[in-house]
Amino acid sequence: MKIADINFGSYPVFLAPMEDVTDISFRLLCKEFGADMVYTEFISSDALIRHVNKTKAKLEVSDEERPVAMQIYGKEVDPMVEAARICEESRPDILDLNFGCPVKKVAGKGAGSGMLRTPEKMLEITRSVVKAVKIPVTVKTRLGWDDNSKIIVDLAEKLQDCGIAALTIHGRTRSQMYTGHADWTLIGEVKNNPRMHIPIIGNGDITTPELSKQAFDRYGVDAVMIGRASIGAPWIFKEVKHFLNHGEKAPKEPFEYYLNILKRQILQSVDRLDERRGILHSRRHIAASPLFKGIPDFKPKRIAMLKANTVSELFDIMKGIEGV
Repeated sequence: MKIADINFGSYPVFLAPMEDVTDISFRLLCKEFGADMVYTEFISSDALIRHVNKTKAKLEVSDEERPVAMQIYGKEVDPMVEAARICEESRPDILDLNFGCPVKKVAGKGAGSGMLRTPEKMLEITRSVVKAVKIPVTVKTRLGWDDNSKIIVDLAEKLQDCGIAALTIHGRTRSQMYTGHADWTLIGEVKNNPRMHIPIIGNGDITTPELSKQAFDRYGVDAVMIGRASIGAPWIFKEVKHFLNHGEKAPKEPFEYYLNILKRQILQSVDRLDERRGILHSRRHIAASPLFKGIPDFKPKRIAMLKANTVSELFDIMKGIEGV
């Protein structure tokens, strides 16, 4: 599969853009475990053109993580075009337009998946950004605003006509947020539309190697994107790629192997930020990690880990954990 001139080979698996998750240290870790492309956190076009320092920090990319996509969101043409040009100067391989984020502070203001209520504005922004930059532009969106407005099949053709290089579809409406189940039938309908010729990337509920394979085989997508299942488990890319390439599950590693990966992730966050902020940033991964699932009477240890304020305190707690 290719996006513009970037060749991803067969069965590519991408790391989804996630706010407060896909910082550069996590992206590098996911790349190490086999992610074929990684995405930055969401970048607000309005904040970027105002030169907000916290937003500008998200522009940092490393050659070691390539190919890397930078994702921006906004609801007005001019700020999105200006932000796109600023992003291009940071040399991402791809610029992705976020028309899928469902959270209220984004969608409620008309950006992200809020654009699904104003599709003509979405198309205007897309056309303008494609014309403004030289790097490939892609789009990530959802099926529609709600069950009564699943517009993705028609919308996908119109987005393609704007000149985008690929389209990622999350198989939920905005109204679903992250609840219920992703509906891949409409993703498959877009992919199998004979008028579509750009790559279609499927997203939503890809939590196991088997589901990844099913997405390729049943719905014909060109790539799959993994989001929440990677939080606290960057090794999922290694497991998925092994299954896709060999048709069998990868051998399980000892518990200590996975625990050491989480420790590395914590240390990388601390090194990039500082001890206090690095630990705070890591808590989401610790809380969500499937590594600790099924350990008897684990709740007190989990609470203790999430309350730890220093690396030494956190690692001391981890020393006493034994896997199942």
